[in-house]
Amino acid sequence: MYLVELNELIENGENQFVEFKRKFSSPEKIAKEMIAFANSHGGKIIFGIDDDKSIVGVESEKGELELISMAARFYCEPELDYEAEVLLLKGKDIVVVHVNESNRKPHRLITENDTEEGTRVYIRHKDQSITATKETVKILKDTNADSHPLKITIGEIEKKLFDYLTENEKITVKGFKKLVNISERRASRTLVNLVRANVIRHHTTGKEDYYTLV
Repeated sequence: MYLVELNELIENGENQFVEFKRKFSSPEKIAKEMIAFANSHGGKIIFGIDDDKSIVGVESEKGELELISMAARFYCEPELDYEAEVLLLKGKDIVVVHVNESNRKPHRLITENDTEEGTRVYIRHKDQSITATKETVKILKDTNADSHPLKITIGEIEKKLFDYLTENEKITVKGFKKLVNISERRASRTLVNLVRANVIRHHTTGKEDYYTLV
């Protein structure tokens, strides 16, 4: 990366593809950010930059690169691929970690006391890394780049869904369940399949999932 690119990233601030970190914390917290980018559309974590865009630098780039490696290898399941580089900006070392969108989604965070509840999936939403909902995790499993294309049949319940979304902005799983009088499990599966077929679009706020027409 050229310094002009780094300066431009810093000037634009944190967003869906960029996260600033003033300093290194635990490998677990680093892994959380890496997982969120890998499960979404990729991004960059820039260490040594404060939230207000001030350049503070890192203390030991060698030790911090080791922490990043530890985070990717031992705190991410499956293990994450990434690239890291050290740049000198205004006399201070800045570490940039590049994480591409993964084709092995979903990646999960492995905590120190790993239990079913402690194994979490994160995604990037605007400028934050948030916990993925169950619906989001289902979609992540089926939308990897190497996933097989899905063929679907459009029946009466799908037609009712399209009619509803033509008149209304969005619908949730529970709303779809009620609309066509089917089980929540079937409603969820139908919506996920339609997302895979690129017929509708999935959205999440971290607290609520909803669907819109493409």
